[in-house]
Amino acid sequence: MLDLFGGTGSHCYEFISRGCEDATYVDNFTPAVDFVKKISAELGIEESIHIFRRDVFDFIRETKRSFDYIFAGPPYPLKTLNTIPAKIFERQILAKNGIFVLEHNPDHSFKHLPQYTEERNYGTTIFTFFMNNQ
Repeated sequence: MLDLFGGTGSHCYEFISRGCEDATYVDNFTPAVDFVKKISAELGIEESIHIFRRDVFDFIRETKRSFDYIFAGPPYPLKTLNTIPAKIFERQILAKNGIFVLEHNPDHSFKHLPQYTEERNYGTTIFTFFMNNQ
């Protein structure tokens, strides 16, 4: 699994606690990355989590891996938020039959994209689901 804009790392911890042995965390904010390194050591999960302090867009552009599940929780005011799904699918980093979840606010809609499957609305927070059927 891949957690983009990983923040506190909670998605990675949750997946690892449920048996995921290969979680990748990406965030460019040094205090958040340092926090995830500290918590990962305390939990003894360093071998299951790969931590990158990187710009998410650079990571997407440069990674050679594909992932079964991708979660992206970017800051809502991010000017390039609308480009995230296209970049994920252009770079083919979502594995066949993989699921990509993008967290965003109501200012964005992705229903027009062919990989769109559904969205779940929780007030001012929306989770849009995409699937790679290629």
